[in-house]
Amino acid sequence: MLRNTILSLISLCLLPQLLTAGQFTEVFQEFALDNNYGKTVALADYEDSQVVVLAFLGTECPLAKLYGPRLQALHEKFKEKGVAILGVNSNTQDSMTELSAYVHRYGIKFTMLKDVGNKLADAVSATRTPEVFVFDQDRNLRYHGRIDDQYGVGFSRPESRKEELADAIQALLDGKEIENTETQAVGCVIGRVKKSKSKGEITYTKHVAKILNSRCVSCHREGEIGPFNLQSYDDVLGWEDTILEVIGDNRMPPWGASPDHGDFANDARMSEQEKATLRTWIANGMPEGDPKDLPEPPKFVEGWRIPEPDQTIPMRSNNVPFDVPADGVVDYQRFVTEPLWDEDKYIYAAEARPQNRAVVHHILVYIIPPGARRMDIEKVLVGYAPGSLPIHYKDGVAIKIPAKSRLLFEMHYTPNGSPETDLSYAGVCFMDKEDVMKLADGQVVATPPRTLRIPPNESNFEVSASRRIYRDQLLLSMTPHMHLRGKAFTYEAKYPDGTTETLLEVPKYDFNWQLKYILAEPKLLPRKTEIVCTAVFDNSEDNPVNPEPNKTVRWGDQSWDEMMIGFMTTLPVDQE
Repeated sequence: MLRNTILSLISLCLLPQLLTAGQFTEVFQEFALDNNYGKTVALADYEDSQVVVLAFLGTECPLAKLYGPRLQALHEKFKEKGVAILGVNSNTQDSMTELSAYVHRYGIKFTMLKDVGNKLADAVSATRTPEVFVFDQDRNLRYHGRIDDQYGVGFSRPESRKEELADAIQALLDGKEIENTETQAVGCVIGRVKKSKSKGEITYTKHVAKILNSRCVSCHREGEIGPFNLQSYDDVLGWEDTILEVIGDNRMPPWGASPDHGDFANDARMSEQEKATLRTWIANGMPEGDPKDLPEPPKFVEGWRIPEPDQTIPMRSNNVPFDVPADGVVDYQRFVTEPLWDEDKYIYAAEARPQNRAVVHHILVYIIPPGARRMDIEKVLVGYAPGSLPIHYKDGVAIKIPAKSRLLFEMHYTPNGSPETDLSYAGVCFMDKEDVMKLADGQVVATPPRTLRIPPNESNFEVSASRRIYRDQLLLSMTPHMHLRGKAFTYEAKYPDGTTETLLEVPKYDFNWQLKYILAEPKLLPRKTEIVCTAVFDNSEDNPVNPEPNKTVRWGDQSWDEMMIGFMTTLPVDQE
């Protein structure tokens, strides 16, 4: 007990110290905000509550979407025990209409307030959505930080390991010390009102719009997986601090390849000059500029990006959509479908399309050869990830699929806070056999499944595998594949003349982004070239997405298992 009390006192020293307990009381006495229905609510109305929770939320932040229902569950649990949960929206970019839509979509029954001008957020030094402040009956701040540890930036767990908010509330109700009074809030940065006038020559219309159109809008637009829109000047306002954060640590745009090796046609990186332009523009108050300077908006194909398919194949032969839950972790879903091919097919174009882009993170469509019980990992027909390109071969190049083959759709879903459904599909274009000049091939470098064994609590466990090229090939693309413990991945070519070249280095592998790296120009791999792939795994507690660091990990299909595969797409130099 004494130890816990000492720990609590130490933790209390870490709480925000900008306000004294008396000043927090003044905050509750002075502030009155409108709720999402336009009715004024005074914080002083809750003076009889034993515990008051201020929960700062946003309508578009992915974590705020996931934690809105979680706060509602806590409201139901504690509302009869003298606990008041007050949601606060301080984002300048969130309108009252959007706030009401958020409340209704996520079934929120606790009071939701609009903090116009972010005055309450400023008073308590709130910075994120979601971020919670817990006050006792005397309005002393007793806990500050996250709600629990289930979700974070770039990761999610099947369930929480620590429920700091619920534990803090229960401790106060029981008259006990709170064991952990300060945690790090994670989420989007609150979009505050800018207090300085805009200035400078860099403007949205002349300089910034073209950067966002090129790097961001493909995902950050209506109906796509990006959590908020960046299609107009008004869309960007309020997201500037979040933009600075994600470009500063290279989280966005998503791209894992080191610039030291390879030149890629689909390189999504923002240049240092583009980053500098954004930083200067934001520092200068984000001037809009002359509407005449606006570039033409990017044109996105609403239909197929390949020629009209000869056949469209749903991920389920029975056409029944998959139910995506509101929260939690949805492990890889695999659906086998029958395309009913009674003869060999030669496919020159293929595109995988999510039916519900808001929750489909990526798709891989594998070929299951006739008579096989499972897919051939060397035979990936097509894939989808945000910003990815379809397959469209020209000049007589095609993929051969044997008659009676089936297709396996491997689906990765990301819950967004509300129940959803999805029935994704793929389209293919056929070529007559007599028109085929060359066959594109899928190859892999992989460790034998039976030998993969990652020891517990190892933070840098290295695994290598190799494959020799027995005929001259042109390398078109590379796709590293690991699961939750994947940390880094490298492709190297050892040429017959004794030289070695790094083809691709991914120093910070991210399971959430299964990216294909398409070479700007095909790379010749002469006969007898050896391709060596090296993967590094982090099976330690320092890996935030590691489901079980004390476990020896083996090869398996699910994300809590592991794989080590270096996918490659190649083309023979001379077709026999």
